[in-house]
Amino acid sequence: MSGAPPGDPSGPVVVDAHQHLWDPARRRYPWMEVPGREPLRRPFALDDLRAATSAAGVQRTVLVQTVSAAEETRESLRTAGGSGGLVAAVVGWVDLAGDVPAQVADLRGGPGGALLAGVRHQAEDEPGTAWLERGEVARGAVAAARAGLVHDLLVRADQLDAASALVDAVHEAEPGAVFVLDHGAKPPVGGDGWAAWAAAVARLAQRPHVRCKLSGLFTLVPAGAPDEALRPTVEHLLGVFGPGRLLFGTDWPVSTLAAGHADVVARTRALLAGLAPGERAAVLGGNAVTVYGLDAPVPR
Repeated sequence: MSGAPPGDPSGPVVVDAHQHLWDPARRRYPWMEVPGREPLRRPFALDDLRAATSAAGVQRTVLVQTVSAAEETRESLRTAGGSGGLVAAVVGWVDLAGDVPAQVADLRGGPGGALLAGVRHQAEDEPGTAWLERGEVARGAVAAARAGLVHDLLVRADQLDAASALVDAVHEAEPGAVFVLDHGAKPPVGGDGWAAWAAAVARLAQRPHVRCKLSGLFTLVPAGAPDEALRPTVEHLLGVFGPGRLLFGTDWPVSTLAAGHADVVARTRALLAGLAPGERAAVLGGNAVTVYGLDAPVPR
């Protein structure tokens, strides 16, 4: 592992640009009902996040939606507003096929509303590519971009080309639109579909207004597999996006299925050890500060 140790105040800012909070007693999370995800079916609250990030030396996080419900986004904004700066931004949910300006105004008018930095729809759970191809979704995405919101793309590998078309349509109408691909579209690490994923993600990366999260990777490899199994995927994402357009995220607490929060941070640092110090600092925090407009601490 290279670079400053976790928590070193003289080192670069470390931002977890992708984490979640939830309570299954409050609402249903359909994606959580998949076999093997039983350990996730419990509350993960702000105090749990504080403990996890403190151990990992993470100074700021971006809290990302987990269900298509405006009420969850309101809860996330209230939590962020009361986090003392730990949760520095929220990527929430709005109905992109609805009245986006009204929804955004409603969310921004509530507690913590100023911390709404982005929107996301779980397109990976939609069948095929039809949702990504809907004209009203593109219009809603344009409205979100004009409201100054980043658009997180949660898509499957087979949806990458449709996502590219959506990005093009939105960018044509709103050149300032910024997109972030979550989890690199969950590449099939070591599988037969890796080459097709690599080609499709490279096509998306040709658009300079698209960034990508280096997140959620450790749950994609079999338990006990060495981190070197992720090396080709990480190197490919670095190659097509460059370190200036990659954002580190843990995908905590989903990531706990594979490793603890501090382990994910340390193992990601190791995978980035070949970068120059400035490049590594950008991936681990600097890029997230810029993309989401975070009020992040300046290292001493």
